[in-house]
Amino acid sequence: MNLIDQIKSKFSGDITEAIDQKGDALIYIKRESLKKVMEFLKQDAEFDFDVLMDLFAVDYLHWEEKASRFEIVYNLYSSTKNHRLFVKVSVPEKDPVVDSLVGVWPAANWFEREVWDMFGVSFKGHPDLRRILMYEQFQGHALRKDYRYNKRQPLIGPVN
Repeated sequence: MNLIDQIKSKFSGDITEAIDQKGDALIYIKRESLKKVMEFLKQDAEFDFDVLMDLFAVDYLHWEEKASRFEIVYNLYSSTKNHRLFVKVSVPEKDPVVDSLVGVWPAANWFEREVWDMFGVSFKGHPDLRRILMYEQFQGHALRKDYRYNKRQPLIGPVN
């Protein structure tokens, strides 16, 4: 049984789609199941996804075929089993919040802060959700498709 089939057998009600794309395992999970599924994928010896390689967001503002505006993508890797899994979660524009995974993988801290800073997707339970790339007075989220690239921002002077 391949990796996707193993995961589907454990979480059939939480997975909305599973794809083997040119050797890359990819699953779409329900937003409310994120923390439960990810904790299991890390802790279970059968999967042992001990490394969160990356976490990023995608803004699908002008994609009519997408039901939700945002998608959070998690890139997991198991150093003991030598397998990789991409996990995607759809996030609606009206409620852009997902559970924080800092308690599962501490590396998620900076990744989640970057996604919040650039896209405005919030992470419930994050220990220190604040800007990481832009300055605190920056208004908006610079990587959103509807952010005006020529928007005038508040000027800040030297910090004393």
